[in-house]
Formats: sequence, C-alpha cells, structure tokens
Amino acid sequence: MSEVTDIVVPVLQKIQAQLGRVETDLVNIKEDMHHIKVRLTGLEANVNGLNRRIDHFDHRLGRIERRLDLVEV
Repeated sequence: MSEVTDIVVPVLQKIQAQLGRVETDLVNIKEDMHHIKVRLTGLEANVNGLNRRIDHFDHRLGRIERRLDLVEV
C-alpha cells in the first residue's frame, strides 16, 4: 500500500499546486475584467457626450447656413 501512496501523493500534490495557480489566475482575470468594464462604461459615457456635442454643432451649423442663405429651406 505504501508504494501506491508514494506514487499517488506526489501526483495529487502536483495537481493541487496546478489548481492553486489556476485559481489565482482566475481571480486576476476577474479583477482585470472588472477594471475593463469600469473603463468601458466611462468610454461609452464620453462617446455619448461627444455625440451630443456633434449633434449640437450640426444643428448650429444648419442654422448659420440658413441665416446666410447658403442652403435652400
């Protein structure tokens, strides 16, 4: 029985060490994903703000063109 134990125990210890590394990697990936989601949310908000500003500029440009009779109404 000790021969089996001598063979199995090191294999199980190796597997346990590998699982520990995988678990650590998963924790790091989860943290990274959280940071990515937070930054992506900020980027989306900034893009929405830029789109509103562009729309506003487009509207103002249209008014200016109409005042100067540069476009047909």
